[in-house]
Amino acid sequence: MPTDPYAWIEPSLATIHQANWYRSVQTIQSRPGATVVLEGREVINFASNDYLGLAGDERLIEAAVGAAKEFGTGATGSRLITGHRQLHRELESAIASLKQTEDALVFSSGYLASLGAIAALVGGRDLILSDQYNHSSLKNGAIVSGATVIDYPHCDVADLKNKLGQHRQQYRRCLIITDSVFSMDGDLCQIPYLLDLAEEFSCMLLVDEAHATGVLGKTGAGCVEHFGCSDRTLIQIGTLSKALGSLGGYVAGNATLIDFLRNRAPSWIYTTGLSPADTAAALAAVKIVQQEPLRRARLWRNVGILKNLLRLPNLKLLPSESSILCLQLNNAAEALKMGQKLKDAGIFAPAIRPPTVPTSRIRMTVMANHEPVHFQRLLEALMEG
Repeated sequence: MPTDPYAWIEPSLATIHQANWYRSVQTIQSRPGATVVLEGREVINFASNDYLGLAGDERLIEAAVGAAKEFGTGATGSRLITGHRQLHRELESAIASLKQTEDALVFSSGYLASLGAIAALVGGRDLILSDQYNHSSLKNGAIVSGATVIDYPHCDVADLKNKLGQHRQQYRRCLIITDSVFSMDGDLCQIPYLLDLAEEFSCMLLVDEAHATGVLGKTGAGCVEHFGCSDRTLIQIGTLSKALGSLGGYVAGNATLIDFLRNRAPSWIYTTGLSPADTAAALAAVKIVQQEPLRRARLWRNVGILKNLLRLPNLKLLPSESSILCLQLNNAAEALKMGQKLKDAGIFAPAIRPPTVPTSRIRMTVMANHEPVHFQRLLEALMEG
């Protein structure tokens, strides 16, 4: 008798439950903001990557509605066939201006930008050095590329240098890949040192600015600007779905790189173009980032307020240089219990558990439109019981 080829799924799901790794969605029934209606109840929102509070901004909504009325709801095809609109090119020019690069290429998601760029840049004869805490999109992009992948310990540039010394000469090309702001920790990679190593060992450097774009740097250009490296050669990727309040991804760099990716990045070539509404919303967001620095200043004021409140002996605040703050807990069960306790108190701050992260934690994201009372409510909920 043949066996059921799907029989393994149910026990595997039971194992996920047993390890306290099970995940399920929670429905938000309101516009994005510092407070949201979560499953019928208003809660203070510390779970969003909408750092500048733009996802609910009327200007982005109006831009999206206007573009949908003019161009329809979908791009209808690959941009190389029927999907290209002038709006796409306007957004790419705006991103290049923000990122202080020669050009940029917009993808239909940040994940697709990672997969496409990495797969186009390296292949079976090449080497990738990857920070062990990198986002899933970078890790899977490395796998898809077919290159040899070697992880280095988180932000350990000395170990990275040793690995380059041992392995670099055995491969045709080498790509170093890293998040700039690590999404589940909030710390930063050391871009200047990575650039020095890339130059020393003739490597390309790809930095994922997903959680830095619009947030870090004098003009909001990101971590590369924050470290004063905008004039150095590297590849910047990121998303339009966090501080820019829309959907999509981008690669920014020199004009030759972008022209090459238009011809070789499979997740751009073979994917329907970004919708007109998303494109127009992102374009409006980039303009706001450039024209309203006070919004970013409010965000950093709020980060400072919450950091000071959380510096208590009984709370283990992980090191962070971004608007992502994490409280470390002993295990997944404890994190789930804390997350539920906060939710009961009207605070939405999710438990993050393995395998997403090595240690369980409550992850809190700060927004420009949070108010001091929101932070006080969070602190009171954490200290109860």
